[in-house]
Amino acid sequence: MRTAFYITLFASVLLVSTAVAQDRTTWTVAPDGEITSITEAISKAFPGDRIEVHGGTYAESPIVVMKQVELIGIDNPVIDAGGENEAITIAADSTVFEGFTVKNVTHSFTRDRAGIRVANASHVRVANNLVEDTFFGIYLARSKHVDVLDNEVRGVPKREANTGNGIHLWNSDNIRVDRNFVSGHRDGIYIEFAEGSSFAENEVRDNLRYGLHFMFSDHSSYERNLFRDNGAGAAVMYSSHIEMRENEFAHNWGPSIYGLLLKDIRDSHIEDNVFYRNTTGIYAEGSSRVKITGNTMERNGWAVRILSNCYDVEFTRNNFVGNTFDVTTNSRRNPNLFEGNYWSKYDGYDLDGDGYGDVPHRPVRLFALIVERQPIAMTMLGSLFVDILDLAERVLPVLTPETLVDERPLMREVR
Repeated sequence: MRTAFYITLFASVLLVSTAVAQDRTTWTVAPDGEITSITEAISKAFPGDRIEVHGGTYAESPIVVMKQVELIGIDNPVIDAGGENEAITIAADSTVFEGFTVKNVTHSFTRDRAGIRVANASHVRVANNLVEDTFFGIYLARSKHVDVLDNEVRGVPKREANTGNGIHLWNSDNIRVDRNFVSGHRDGIYIEFAEGSSFAENEVRDNLRYGLHFMFSDHSSYERNLFRDNGAGAAVMYSSHIEMRENEFAHNWGPSIYGLLLKDIRDSHIEDNVFYRNTTGIYAEGSSRVKITGNTMERNGWAVRILSNCYDVEFTRNNFVGNTFDVTTNSRRNPNLFEGNYWSKYDGYDLDGDGYGDVPHRPVRLFALIVERQPIAMTMLGSLFVDILDLAERVLPVLTPETLVDERPLMREVR
C-alpha cells in the first residue's frame, strides 16, 4: 500500500511539473515585431515565462523586472538608458538576464546609477552581457546566490569622483563572479559585506583606483584572476578566512602603489600567486595568522613590505627573484616567519646537498631601511657606497631586524 501511495504521489508531481512547463510562454520582442518594448513584454509575461529580445536598439529605461522571467538577448540587442536613468533593475528571484548590450548611464552625485542592478533578489543569473559607458556597471545589493558570469564591463575613465565601479557587491552573500572582463572604472571589482563569495578567472585592468577593493567580507575565495595596470592591484581589508590562489598581480606602478594590500586580514591563505613588476608586491599591515606560500615575487620595487603590527604571518616556499628590495619593515622586531624561500640574491652554499643553504639569509637590506625613513635616498640606489653599507650590515647586523632571517633558504626556485 505504501509503495502504491508513493508511486501515485510521484506521478502527480510529475504531471503538475509537466503542466507548468507546458504552460510556460515564450514572448518575442523585436523592433518590427508585434511587441516592440521590453517593458511591455515583461508586463504581459507570467512568472516563469521566457522573453526573447531580438537585435536592435531599445531606448527605454529604467526597465524594472518584478517577476521571475528569463530575458534572453538574440543577436545582441542594445538597451540604451539615455543617460539619465539606470538601464535595468532586477528585483525578482530566479531571473535570468543574458545576451544584451547595456549602455549610456551617466554619473550622478546623489545616486549610484548602474547599467544592471540586482536588488533584494536571489538565484539570479547575469551572463554574457556587454556593459559599456555606464556609471556603475553591474551592481548587486542585498542579494544572495547570484551568478555574474562571462560579462564584459567597459567604462570610460574620467576622475574617481565621477567614475563608478565595474562590478559592485554590497551586502550580498554567496555570489559567484567568474570570467568577466572589467576595465575603465574607479574600482574594477568592489566588495563590501559580501560573505561566502567566489571570484575566478576574471581579467581586471586599467581601472583608476583598485583592480579589486574588498572589505568586511569573510569566507571568500579568489582564484586565477588577473589584476594588471590598475591604480593599485588589490586591497583586501578587515576580513578573515580569505583564500587567494593562482592570481596574477602585474604592472601596478606609482607612489604608494602595491600589487596586494593586506590590511587587518586574519586566518587566510595567499598561495601560488604571481607578483610581477609592481611598486610593492605585498604590503601587509595589522594582519595575523596568514600563510603566504608558493608565490613568485619577481622584478618588483619592494617584494614585501610588512609592518610591525603584523604577527604570525608565515612566508614559506616563495620565490624572490630580481626585486630591488626583497623585504622591508619598520621595526627591529619580527613576530613573523620567513623559512624555506628562494632568494635570487642569496650567495650562500649547500655543502650537504639537501637543497637548503647552509648559511642563513637576511633579506632586509640596510639601504631598504634608510629609504623607508628617507625616500630621497633612493637616488643613491646602485652606488658603491650603498653596496658597502649593505655588506657591512650583513657581516655585523646592527640596524636590520635580528630575527628576520630565513634559516633554510632554498637553493632553487619553487616550481
